[in-house]
Amino acid sequence: MRRRTAAFGAALATLAALAGGGVSASTQSRDEAAMRPTRTAPDQGVEARVSALLAKMTLDEKLQQLQLLSDGQVTDADAKKGVGGVFSLTDPQQINHLQHVAMEQSRLHIPILFAYDTIHGYRTVFPVPLGAASSFDPSVAADDDTYAARETAAVGIKQIYSPMVDVSHEPRWGRIAEGSGEDPYLGSVFAAARVKAAQGDDYGAPDKVITSPKHFAAYGQPEGGRDYNTTDLSEQRLRNLYLPPFKAAVDAGADTVMCSFNAINGSPGCGDSHTETDILKKEWGFDGFVESDYTAVSEMRTCPPRTPDTGPCGHGVAADGPGAAALALNSGTDSEMVSTNLRDYGRRLLAEHRISTQRVDDAVRRILRVKFRAGLFDHPYVDPSKADAAQLRPDAVAAARKAAGRSMVLLKNDRSTLPLDPSKSTAVIGPLGDDQHDMLGPWWGQGRDQDAVSVYQGIKAQNPHTTFTQACQMIDKDPPDNTPADECGSDAGFPQAVAAAKAADQVVLALGETRGQSGEAASRSDIDLPGRQQELIEAIKATGKPFAVVLFNGRPLTLSKVAASAPSILEAWFPGVQAGNAVADVLFGKVNPGGKLPVSFPRTIGQVPIYYDHDPTGRPCDPGAKYDSRYRDLPSCDPLYAFGYGLSYTTFDVSHLRLGSKTMSPNGTITAKVDVKNTGGRAGDEVVQLYLHDPVASIEQPVRRLRGFQRVTLAPGQTKTLTFTLGRADVGFYDNGGRFVVEPGSIDVYVGDSSTGGLHDSFTVTAR
Repeated sequence: MRRRTAAFGAALATLAALAGGGVSASTQSRDEAAMRPTRTAPDQGVEARVSALLAKMTLDEKLQQLQLLSDGQVTDADAKKGVGGVFSLTDPQQINHLQHVAMEQSRLHIPILFAYDTIHGYRTVFPVPLGAASSFDPSVAADDDTYAARETAAVGIKQIYSPMVDVSHEPRWGRIAEGSGEDPYLGSVFAAARVKAAQGDDYGAPDKVITSPKHFAAYGQPEGGRDYNTTDLSEQRLRNLYLPPFKAAVDAGADTVMCSFNAINGSPGCGDSHTETDILKKEWGFDGFVESDYTAVSEMRTCPPRTPDTGPCGHGVAADGPGAAALALNSGTDSEMVSTNLRDYGRRLLAEHRISTQRVDDAVRRILRVKFRAGLFDHPYVDPSKADAAQLRPDAVAAARKAAGRSMVLLKNDRSTLPLDPSKSTAVIGPLGDDQHDMLGPWWGQGRDQDAVSVYQGIKAQNPHTTFTQACQMIDKDPPDNTPADECGSDAGFPQAVAAAKAADQVVLALGETRGQSGEAASRSDIDLPGRQQELIEAIKATGKPFAVVLFNGRPLTLSKVAASAPSILEAWFPGVQAGNAVADVLFGKVNPGGKLPVSFPRTIGQVPIYYDHDPTGRPCDPGAKYDSRYRDLPSCDPLYAFGYGLSYTTFDVSHLRLGSKTMSPNGTITAKVDVKNTGGRAGDEVVQLYLHDPVASIEQPVRRLRGFQRVTLAPGQTKTLTFTLGRADVGFYDNGGRFVVEPGSIDVYVGDSSTGGLHDSFTVTAR
């Protein structure tokens, strides 16, 4: 629906570089294509149709377009009145029915935009996004969203509330599972890849959807790790750490954005004009629309007894529903989800001059623009008879299996415990060993338990000499009385597990969280293995049998005790529908694990927040000194497993770092080349990572910042030369005035296999 112009694309790329909003990447890596801006100029034909329709609309019809209702709220009467959007309705017959009412019975025949939380698959569930980010391969995310868009669009849903691009340093926060971890560069690459895959060149195509990056902004850093809690950030931290993935998603063409529940610097996300209007719409040129999160507009009200209004409330920046509606609209929120303040009070607010006709028209124009671009006016219906045939197709299932294998991270492998021998008898033990339900992870879309392959099923398919013993239960539940879920609370089954281990040649321990222990409203104050799972590890260790712990979880866990006891640890995350097959592929060596951690794993909860790109402080950590920044009861300030860390069944050597020049002008570029060799006996993947550090700057700079990565597959003995290109966006940063600056001086370059150590060189950014 949008005409592409080379000149406009080039102008965008130039503006991104000048503003520091773009992210440069390796000239020979997949992340370069993922990050290339593709936002296009407005189609004048669409703009003319929007203007003509807007001129015909009454105020009530305009206010209806600003309303977004849930599947449990919407009625035929809403559709007839011209409601703007509906979410979470998944039956194509019902979707077509409501669309028919809107198109045939409403005065202006404006289609409804149907939406859904397709986070990591619709029916074919892929690994949770945190797991996918471990692949350090944007094609994994692209495959996920390509098939997710096809399956979602087939039922008549044209908008997805994803990707979730919140950067987070907070493992206690359950929704860290939905994002790409702690790094803004990695998050930007994956955000852009997902948007481009889901939307394609034209999201009006029948197998494409509109994306809505969320949650704008800085939702991923709540105080105490408690979901929905307050965030307080300086301007430079907001722009340098938390906004880049949103900018990348918008540059990639995302036409809707969801504002967040949380307050940032005292302003709720859906009532913050600085982020919604000043930055998103004006600075970034975003011409799509912003929808609120679930009841987020009403939640800006103060709570009773100060107001007689009922419904969600809490932030206290508005006295009542009309005040919340005015604040949201004036700040830049265009569409209200679930709560109905804009629709109910819009006429009154206009009469009282608390909102303007121009702003109402702007919001409606943005919503209509997206609907025209999506082709909904011309093709509002789907064929329900084809909806089921689009789900769980073989190509999507095969891609999900590949994605799961590429997302797993080998954390420990003493004495080459892995890979296991597929000819030897194997005991699968643990509460998640024959579990299909939890393999789908939080936000499982329309995935069904029976779609998933359990670990036991996957291993037994490759090794008939396999047994299963549960040992203890993990029950996924969310009780209203807030009592904890049953999380391996009894050791009654441990004797049977020990007996099974003794009878086998090798053991796989399937441990971790239930899917309900990660995700929204699933913050945890203790991120050890839940229940008595550590005791189960100790019991199996005492048998003397070789064993590997396979972890299923949606967040970093504190694994110090696990690492002290288990010879091998494989982080599998929540792998999706092909969980068991993918785990078996890795355990038996069909797939050599090559994933790297997209988030730091702390030694203990007391280290949180801990992340690799921290500021140095005036007294950096020195375990041998007293008056410095460290914990007295820990031997190190480092995490147990650092960002970018991950092992393989083979070994690699990264060598011969050379820079293309020793100087770079403020608007120039510089290349860095490095050789990587497989020095082991198996083919495998290595992720080579490039980091920068500005040692002298006007604002304290992180000790390292990821600015490029490449995942390469190498045969034994094979060497490849990798090239990274760095530019203005890589060496500059935002100051506290919101200005992007590139300062002259030395820049350190580090290249290696994680965020620690590696090769080192430096170059100088000249004054001009």
